[in-house]
Parts: sequence; C-alpha cells; structure tokens
Amino acid sequence: MPPSFYDGKYKICVSGAAETVNCGEEAFSIAEELGREIIRHNGILIDGATTGFPYWSAKGAKSIKGGIVVGLSPAMSEKEHVEIYKLPVDYHDLIVYTGFNYSGRNLLLTRASDAVIVGCGRMGTLNEFTIAFEDKKPIGILRGPWETDEVLLNMMEKSHRAEEMKDKIVISENPKELLDKLIKVIDAHKNEIIRVL
Repeated sequence: MPPSFYDGKYKICVSGAAETVNCGEEAFSIAEELGREIIRHNGILIDGATTGFPYWSAKGAKSIKGGIVVGLSPAMSEKEHVEIYKLPVDYHDLIVYTGFNYSGRNLLLTRASDAVIVGCGRMGTLNEFTIAFEDKKPIGILRGPWETDEVLLNMMEKSHRAEEMKDKIVISENPKELLDKLIKVIDAHKNEIIRVL
C-alpha cells in the first residue's frame, strides 16, 4: 500500500478568537506567521473553519507551497456554514461539516490534532484549551499583545493543576520558537495512549 499523503506530518490545531477586536493590531500578522511556521515544521494546520485568528493562521499556512489546512465546522453543511454561521470557506483544503455546533466541534477539533496552539482567544478558545488539557494533549501557548496567555496561566495556577501538565505545555511569543518546542513535546509523547475516564 502506498504511503499516505499525510504520513509523518504533525496535525496542529490553531485555537483562537473568531472576533479579534480585543487581540491588538498585530494579531493578524502574528497569526499568519504562526500558520507559516506550522507548515515549515512539517505540519498540517487544523482549525475551526472560522474567522479571526484561525482564519489568518490558515491564510499564512496556505501562503507556503504545499501547505495543508483542514477545518472542522460547527455546521452540518456548506450552505449552513456560509449562510447561518457566516463562516468562510477559503484557505482550506478540506472542511468537515460536523453538525455539532460549537461545543461539539471544539471537542472533535482538539481530538483530531496532535497538539493545540492557543493564540488570542475568548470563551470558545478557553473551551478548546480545557479539552486539550483534560486530554493531556501537548499545548502551545502563544504570548502576544492580548490577555489570553495570562488568563490561561492564571487559571492553571489557581486550579492547582499546572504541575500535571508541566512537561506538555510550552510558551513563547515567537511562533518559530513555539513550534520548535512543541514538536519536541509531540515527539516525546507520541506513543502515549491517554484514556480519559
């Protein structure tokens, strides 16, 4: 059987705000660079097929030759995705229409990925972070001119659970450095089977 086109590629989820009004002026260029770095690190970008931070990351990924972007939509069809949810279809090679609304989509999105990178975000981003955290999945926290990184670190500290994920969470304000660190974490834990009971 011939090798899969996806063999050896890291599936990296980009989690971030669809509405970026509180992300700062640099958010789009940072998101684009993050998308480019995912492809440069032999990755496939997985996102929520949405607007804002993930959309700009997808745009960055597609600007690199051979860049692949897969989106998981909350909608049940392309028509619903575009007309009801008002979400884009460009910069994606494939969109899976889950039909599970946002919360169900978030679960599938994180579970379909080898790691989750959190950029500027809101409540949905926190939901994706907590799913990845509970699933003990490698997580990259991208620092930037937003508050999301501080909220996540504060949340972990106050929950007294940061210690259990200390070897699976990496933090940087530089997309390349973040991916360098995250790939090492993925490789170190790639043979683990985590059962969430």
